[in-house]
Amino acid sequence: MAFAPVPRASVSDHVFAQLRDAIVSGRYRPEDTLPGERELAAAFAVNRHAVREALRRLQQLGLVRVSQGGATRVLDWRVHAGLDLALSLAQSGDVLPVENLVRDMLEMRACIGVDAARLCAERAPDELRRNLVAMVEEFAALAPDLPAMGEANIALWRRIVNGSGNTAYLLAFNSLVAGAVAVGDVPPERRAAELLDVAGHRRLAEAIVTGRGADAGREAYDLLTAALTTPIT
Repeated sequence: MAFAPVPRASVSDHVFAQLRDAIVSGRYRPEDTLPGERELAAAFAVNRHAVREALRRLQQLGLVRVSQGGATRVLDWRVHAGLDLALSLAQSGDVLPVENLVRDMLEMRACIGVDAARLCAERAPDELRRNLVAMVEEFAALAPDLPAMGEANIALWRRIVNGSGNTAYLLAFNSLVAGAVAVGDVPPERRAAELLDVAGHRRLAEAIVTGRGADAGREAYDLLTAALTTPIT
């Protein structure tokens, strides 16, 4: 397989990205053996340290496994990779070899958010309940500045997910918003129907503050699925 020589700046990043894309696109299949470090260094026209660093990052993502004897075998990303792979691809402008990655991430966000809102209404400490309405009003005051509303929305949902008391939800939330002011690389314009629904955010806050878990879940569902059901213009 031919690889393109890479610029000298951030050479390990380029080696990592090309190998990552070769694996997730199926050019290297599960249980295939990658070329050795020396061969990869020659193919990419880089030093072996850059190749070694790229392989280390691939292993962290669950894309390869270094076997006894030093051979690097490709893993099935559908079995071994996690959200870090999706975020790596979304932020770099690449996509997994599946359709609708952004849609899938938004659907996951909705699933987590709906249950987190319900649990927050049932479990949140008094301090969070006191501050939530004020946070929503600060968010509402930013309209119609969608980028600013997107940032405030992330802060609001972080407070709600924290209030749910579910650490797994919080870690998943961190992965979904890491390095981007949205989910993956979703522009706030895609989420305009959600962000501009100030009344819906107020209803959500009221349901949480008054401890109505089922109502909080319904309000969260309406907000978080708006980007999935509203036509993009």
